Amino acid sequence: MNHIIDILDNTPFADLSAGELSTIRAHVESCDDCEQAFEAARLSSLFLQERVSQAAEHAASANPFFQTRVMAAWREQQAGSAWSLRRLWNATGALVASMAATTAALAVLMFVAPATNTSDQQTAALAPYSAESVVLGADRDDNQLTNDQVISAIIDDDDEGK
Repeated sequence: MNHIIDILDNTPFADLSAGELSTIRAHVESCDDCEQAFEAARLSSLFLQERVSQAAEHAASANPFFQTRVMAAWREQQAGSAWSLRRLWNATGALVASMAATTAALAVLMFVAPATNTSDQQTAALAPYSAESVVLGADRDDNQLTNDQVISAIIDDDDEGK
């Protein structure tokens, strides 16, 4: 019994020899399990043959340019994905270029152009008094110093010492 089922499971029905078919037919007359397996294999073979013949008929009647159209659509889709990066760069290229130019201009202004220190000149003009004259009261006129003048004179004197 297992011998017949193994033959049917491991060998395609169409490839069975005439001797194997006669042995199987003789055995299935007395064994119900093997008969069911034999009928299933026979029906499967018939269905496969029918499917192959339908596929051959369909291939003969199919549009001969179907494969060409499918391949062209696939190539177009593949090319479209590469162009999407190109479109993205075109859309943002001007922004990236202007940001790079601004950064370069700021770097030149920061590191190359000479810096002028106008704060020392303004402080000296605002505070003509030295720290000693404020604290010791030397060279003191009747004019009273304001708090801002006192603080700027002290800060200016500390900056000179550094």
